[in-house]
Amino acid sequence: MTTLLAGPGQPGKHARPTGKMRGLWEASPLTYVALIVAVAMSLFPIYWMIVVATRTNDVVSAVPPPLLPGGEGGDNVGRLFDNPDAYFAQGLLNSAIASTVVTVSTVFFASLAGFAFAKLRFKGKNGLLLTIIATMMIPVQMGIIPLYMIMVELGWQNQLQAVIVPFLVTGFGVFMMRQYASQAIPDELIEAARVDGCSTFGIYWRVVMPALRPAAGVLGLLTFMQTWNEFMWPLAVLAPDNPTVQLSINNLANAYFDDYTLMFAGTTVAVLPLLVVFIVFGRQIIGGIMEGAVKA
Repeated sequence: MTTLLAGPGQPGKHARPTGKMRGLWEASPLTYVALIVAVAMSLFPIYWMIVVATRTNDVVSAVPPPLLPGGEGGDNVGRLFDNPDAYFAQGLLNSAIASTVVTVSTVFFASLAGFAFAKLRFKGKNGLLLTIIATMMIPVQMGIIPLYMIMVELGWQNQLQAVIVPFLVTGFGVFMMRQYASQAIPDELIEAARVDGCSTFGIYWRVVMPALRPAAGVLGLLTFMQTWNEFMWPLAVLAPDNPTVQLSINNLANAYFDDYTLMFAGTTVAVLPLLVVFIVFGRQIIGGIMEGAVKA
C-alpha cells in the first residue's frame, strides 16, 4: 500500500501513499463545491441579519431585497440601547455575568467530578454515575415548576443568582469529562504523581487538568453558548426590567409594531460576544485536539 523512498544503499525512511491509500488523502473538486455551498448556506442568514440591521424597515418587503449593508447601522444600534422597553445594556451585562460564571463553574466541577469517576475508587461510584446520566434524560421543561418554587422559597425572584446557581454543573459535562479522562490520562501517570507526593487535588490540578484542556475548552464553549442563548428559564424567573439579552430581544418583539431593523440590530449585537468567544478559544480547542491526535 505504500512505497518506500530510499537512496543507494540506504534503507527507506519516508512512505508515500499509493493506489487506494492516496484516495483517502485527496479531495475531489466536487467535495470543495459541496463544502463551499454548505458554508454559503450557513453564513447567508447571518449576513442577511447584518444587512437588515444596517438599513430601514423598507428592505423587509423590498423586491428584490438588497444584498449590501446600508448606512443606518449606527442609528439602529443607538435606538436599540435607548429603547425604554428593552433594557438592552442591562440584558447584555446580565448575560455576560451569568454565562461567564456558569461556564467557569461547569468546567471546574465537571472536570473534577469526571476525574473522580474515571480514576478514583470509592463506594457507590457506578450508582452515582448512573444517577448523573439519568438526569440527562429528564427534559429541562419538566423541572421548571419545582425549580421556580425553590427560587420563591429562597427569595431569588428577579435576581441574577436564580439564573446562575441551578446550572453551576451539568450531568452532560460530568459525563463528557469522565469519558475523556478515562481515555486521555493513563493510570501510570496518576500513580507516578501520587508516588511523588501529590495530594488528590494536586494530581487533579497539576496532572489531570492540563490533559483535559481540549475537552474543557469544548465544554466551556458549549456551556457559554447555551447559557447565553437560554430563554425559557430567565423568562420564568426574571422581571422585564432585569432581563438577559434574549429577553431584551423578546421585549423588542412585543412592542406596538414590528421594528425589524431594531430586532435584527439587537440580534447582531447579541451574536457578537459568541463570535468573540469562539475566535478566542476556538483556536486553542482545535490546537489541543490536534496535539492530542499527534501524540496518539
